[in-house]
Amino acid sequence: MSRFGPALPIDAVLSEIAGSLARGSRAVLVAPPGAGKTTRVPLALLDEDWAAERKIILLEPRRIAARAAAERMAGALHERVGETVGLRMRAQSLTGPKTRLEVVTEGVFARMILDDPALEGVAAVIFDEFHERSLDADLGLALALDAASALREDLRVMVMSATLDGARVAGLLGDAPVIVSEGRAFAVETRYLGRNPDERIEAAAVAAALRAVREEHGSILVFLPGQGEINRAAVLLAERLDPARIEIAPLYSAIDRAAQDRAIAPVKAPMRKIVLATSIAETSLTIEGVRIVVDCGLARAPRYEPDRGLTRLETVRVSRAGADQRRGRAGRTEPGVCYRLWEEAANGALDAYSVPEIMAADLSGLVLDLASWGVRDALSLQWLDPPPTPALKEARALLHEIGAIDAAGALTQEGKAIAGLALPPRLGRMIVAAARDGEAHAAAEVATLLTERGLGGDSPDLAARLERFARDRSPRAGDARKLARAFARRAGGKADTSGSGSGAACGRFLAAAFPDRIARARGKPGEFLMANGRAASLEPHEALAREPFLAIGEITGKAGSARIIAAAALSEAEIEAVAGERIIVEEEVSFAPERAMLKARRRRRLGALSLSEQNLPVAASPDAAVALAEGIAALGIGRLPFTKALSQWRDRVAFLKRFEPGDGWPDLSDAALEQTAADWLAPFIAGRTSLASITADDVGKALSSLLPWPMRQRLDAEAPEYFTTPAGSRIALDYGAEGGPVLSVRAQELYGLSDHPKLAKGRVPLTLELLSPASRPIQITRDLPGFWAGSWASVKAEMKGRYPRHLWPDDPASAAPTARAKPRGT
Repeated sequence: MSRFGPALPIDAVLSEIAGSLARGSRAVLVAPPGAGKTTRVPLALLDEDWAAERKIILLEPRRIAARAAAERMAGALHERVGETVGLRMRAQSLTGPKTRLEVVTEGVFARMILDDPALEGVAAVIFDEFHERSLDADLGLALALDAASALREDLRVMVMSATLDGARVAGLLGDAPVIVSEGRAFAVETRYLGRNPDERIEAAAVAAALRAVREEHGSILVFLPGQGEINRAAVLLAERLDPARIEIAPLYSAIDRAAQDRAIAPVKAPMRKIVLATSIAETSLTIEGVRIVVDCGLARAPRYEPDRGLTRLETVRVSRAGADQRRGRAGRTEPGVCYRLWEEAANGALDAYSVPEIMAADLSGLVLDLASWGVRDALSLQWLDPPPTPALKEARALLHEIGAIDAAGALTQEGKAIAGLALPPRLGRMIVAAARDGEAHAAAEVATLLTERGLGGDSPDLAARLERFARDRSPRAGDARKLARAFARRAGGKADTSGSGSGAACGRFLAAAFPDRIARARGKPGEFLMANGRAASLEPHEALAREPFLAIGEITGKAGSARIIAAAALSEAEIEAVAGERIIVEEEVSFAPERAMLKARRRRRLGALSLSEQNLPVAASPDAAVALAEGIAALGIGRLPFTKALSQWRDRVAFLKRFEPGDGWPDLSDAALEQTAADWLAPFIAGRTSLASITADDVGKALSSLLPWPMRQRLDAEAPEYFTTPAGSRIALDYGAEGGPVLSVRAQELYGLSDHPKLAKGRVPLTLELLSPASRPIQITRDLPGFWAGSWASVKAEMKGRYPRHLWPDDPASAAPTARAKPRGT
């Protein structure tokens, strides 16, 4: 039996922990869930000489875990929280003159050390459940190590975790000793149930919970991704279970303290309990009576999209470490059972650990805090995982845009005011700006609703939630109102004339904080497009679904199915007032393919949103000519008014390009001309506004420009337009044939021709299609002398009988050519 309560596995290593911290200032403790590290280690260290008359700070990743830990340690001392053991978290502080051990949430610790870098009066900082790797924990550890190296060599820093690479953390802490507690874990049988992917996750979890009720005894802890799934599961279970025998208890961060206490508290047998929880219950918390776990295998994780400038919640698979943590909850007090809603073979596909938040988060708050610390280069500090450079760059750009840092990365006066609010920078700036207009209180309440989930209900209409929040008299709502008042006081500015609980200005405040999320309705009710180019939607029955404009504060889901979580209606006048300097007025000329003509519009645009449009006459300009040329090319270059002569001209060039490939002849194929229409066509259609207004002469001049004068001369010499027969006729050549140019000519017109005609500097024989007097083909040849000397005799015999009035000489190579029949009497 320990002086702090019943013996726990961690007691076996308490002396080793104390010795390590007496000899040095760093230590790493790896202890499984249930070992007692959270509540036993800090109390045991209070009596160490190095801690005399100074405080120990215990950091917890979640408020519910912080409160539970503080109450357990205070209970072990037979005291109330606020005496020896204190509690400090956002919106609540319970400390007193006797307080020696403060349980602090990670986010609050960051504010503490920024306000007091030397941590005066603090002997040690203990980071509990560090494996959760929140952004605040990584920042807090980096700042604590920096403070210890520069200001406080005597400051003890200890990192504790159940599932962590202890050696890696020890290296970060300067090769600190790693202490391992074997802990105490009862056997847990794992049963893999699998899941139909088409089945909703809460339905599958409920089925598994009902099976556990039938098969096992004891209370049940069901892990679900988020509040929505928990609430739906609670409804399904309530329909199937007797509330007199089984209590259903939701557990997530947004519910009030009384509901959290009910979820954690034990029930008296034969009563059983089913706790429906998010990842909040993975670590730190001990839920009395639980010996069965149902794990859905999913969790919600924030994912920041730098190119969109927003953070969304994404449903992801739990890591192997997370699954082990969840499974371990079933073996805290007795042997248990864990039902997993996936196949055993799928374990290998799970990531070993969850992605640290620093690798996938919006880093603007971190960069602002570092600027407050006096650090412009985040990578100069010690990190277990350094923040990604692209995300740091994006964060600096945002902070510079809102005036929080200057071009060199130094904190500005505006940035100092924003940083002092301990809010996401955009929300902090919203309150600071509102304070200048005497509206700090109203803006602070909007910021509080956005950061304190569940206040005012879960409607996506933030204005409606704000009005419900004003009527809420619960302790949590009271704490939130105190927090909002504190924000307003810190922001300063003009006397605050804003009222409380009015949602009239919600849209304006949201638009000021997130101008890139100003959204316009499109298509069906509930569908919106944001200024950042991303789509988002509401259920059609929501009141906001038919608003023309929204300001969106929060969304969830992926790009193709983003859902609006918090928004407010917005008027055009408010858009103008809030984002007027971002609105771009531009005159745009575009091609209307359905009418094959240009149209001009004056457009007022906010990012991807078109706020208004006005039709204009199309003015002649190089850009307009390019738009028309490219629009026609998209329809197909064949839509241009090509005459036979122009088509032949293109074929002639194509012929020489084919048979003289190294001589620089341009590619005039449809595909090539379509790709380069802006270059060759646009300069010759200036002032034209439609396809119908372009003439064949325009096209001819444009095509001619593609050949310099020397090549035009070569074209006429090497691929002439006409062939002049010995009889004096000028006959157009067909260059479009696959085998080369073709001359269709009556045989009589070639009498006297003893050499075969050739093109392309004599390299390509002309294909001769010899015709009868009635212009019907009688022979195709590329060797005229051979034809005269060979098969002419048989052709002559046939033709002479069919056309006796025409000349059919025995030796056409030496006969006189003629384009007419022989005279009568000859």
